[in-house]
Amino acid sequence: MTDNDKLFAGSIPELYDSYMVPMIFEVYAADLAERAAACKPMAVLETAAGTGVVARALSRLLAPDASYIVTDLSQPMLDHAARRHGPDDRIAWRRADALDLPFDDASFDVVLCQFGVMFFPDRVAGYAEARRVLKRNGRFLFNVWDHIEANEFAHVVTAAAATVFPDDPPRFLARTPHGYHSLDLIRADLAQAGFSDVSTITLEATSFAPSPRHPAIAYCQGTPLRNEIEARDASLLDHVTERAAQAIAARFGDGRVTGKIQAHVATAVR
Repeated sequence: MTDNDKLFAGSIPELYDSYMVPMIFEVYAADLAERAAACKPMAVLETAAGTGVVARALSRLLAPDASYIVTDLSQPMLDHAARRHGPDDRIAWRRADALDLPFDDASFDVVLCQFGVMFFPDRVAGYAEARRVLKRNGRFLFNVWDHIEANEFAHVVTAAAATVFPDDPPRFLARTPHGYHSLDLIRADLAQAGFSDVSTITLEATSFAPSPRHPAIAYCQGTPLRNEIEARDASLLDHVTERAAQAIAARFGDGRVTGKIQAHVATAVR
């Protein structure tokens, strides 16, 4: 992972929320929210919350007197999440590093993280911090994307970008969002962080988009893949986006398109 892999700034938060969230994140956010709510938590911490898709799903399921702290390392993403969510006295929005949480030991019933641990520069440290702030028998819930070949739009877009930059293909999607998919490694990292009671499940779903251009814009301009493209040649951003749209159309059709997505969900008990 590079520093640019964590750079969600400029127009990326708005594009991310408008394009990426409904296309691939909402279905898994609903699943994670239901798993968290089933624990009947009164104190919840979310790390790497992005633009707040899980917060929007989980806040509807929490008790009226529950507390919910939503954090992210990126202030622009967090600001967008707070604006999008609207007023809610149960929620506090705080910029925080998941590897160095500014909270006391044993403060939360549930810690959750939606597609964020892949961005942690030290995942074991991040898991250890989640364990530290959990109460006894508290749950740490998170999800990660499976390998890129099991996520069709991301795979096609990555291949299309490589045709524009064959000598130095942008590999952000394969390297980071889809680069931490080994269940054996995930379990080993959690064990190293102190968790002994761990369960995982793999969930396949379907991604929907109104046109081939929609996922092309989502991935090329609404994620840090954009930073990689612009670092190579900023004038080619629209060209790469169009090349990706053409590749998606060639495989999935010219109208409304659907593609497979797949992710792992992990539950670790303190």
